[in-house]
Amino acid sequence: MTAPAVNTAVNGVVDPALDRVPSIDVSSTQQVPFGRLVSVELRKMTDTRAGRWLLGITLGVLVVAAGIVVIISLFDEQFSMTLSDWQGMLTFLTTMLVPTLAIMSVTQEWSQRTGLVTFALEPHRIRVILSKLVAVTLLALITLVLAAVIAVAGHAALAVTGVDVSWSVDGTDLAWTFYLQMVYFLMAFGLAMAILNTPGSIVVYYLVALILPNIVYGAVYFLLSWGPDVVPWIDLSYAVGAFRGEMPEVPSGTPDLGVGPILSTLVIWVVLPMGIGLRRILRAELK
Repeated sequence: MTAPAVNTAVNGVVDPALDRVPSIDVSSTQQVPFGRLVSVELRKMTDTRAGRWLLGITLGVLVVAAGIVVIISLFDEQFSMTLSDWQGMLTFLTTMLVPTLAIMSVTQEWSQRTGLVTFALEPHRIRVILSKLVAVTLLALITLVLAAVIAVAGHAALAVTGVDVSWSVDGTDLAWTFYLQMVYFLMAFGLAMAILNTPGSIVVYYLVALILPNIVYGAVYFLLSWGPDVVPWIDLSYAVGAFRGEMPEVPSGTPDLGVGPILSTLVIWVVLPMGIGLRRILRAELK
């Protein structure tokens, strides 16, 4: 590498040629293909010790849960379980575990400082975020397929044990199960964008997806007269239940809220976190 020329004056005359600093022309350099960015993000989520352990534990939990159901069927002659029940149960388990990878796909760029490399190789931050979003969506679809395969295997095992099983699937139930799975992944991704911290994002995700719906919202829904009118507007699962008319009856009556709670919860837990997070990421200083 040659040292930059230093401008000097000879007899009071400045030579412009000596004032030029060597530079590299990168205007014709091609961008990194988007497909390559997506494949890199998928690999970063799965080709690490934490990623492999989390996916392995998830697979183990699904298999153990299916085995427990089969064992129960051996001791209960009245036991019955539809294929939709299988899918719902196994998808719920993946929703509680795998979205952690969606969180770490974003936060590791700041917590582990890999963003110094990522955004140096691809300086367009929006392209990086979009590739992460596509990778997270693909991961969610893969987990859905995995849960479906184990559900079919478990249902076949029930048939072998003598349980009278039906192979018909309720398309509406399946569609809403897929919807909730995708939304929970996107919510985890959005919260990670907004918080940019791995422990904080994981705590907030489990608070919103698990603790509040099962401990707080349930009590508010059934014990307070205004609960059925308010809770579906702020919780994803209650919004779906209210829209489908599957919420339990309460003394004050179950209101018909229409599609409003679905849209409201999407805005609160997906759109807003992603909007706030995108603003933070585009302005954040890498250091």
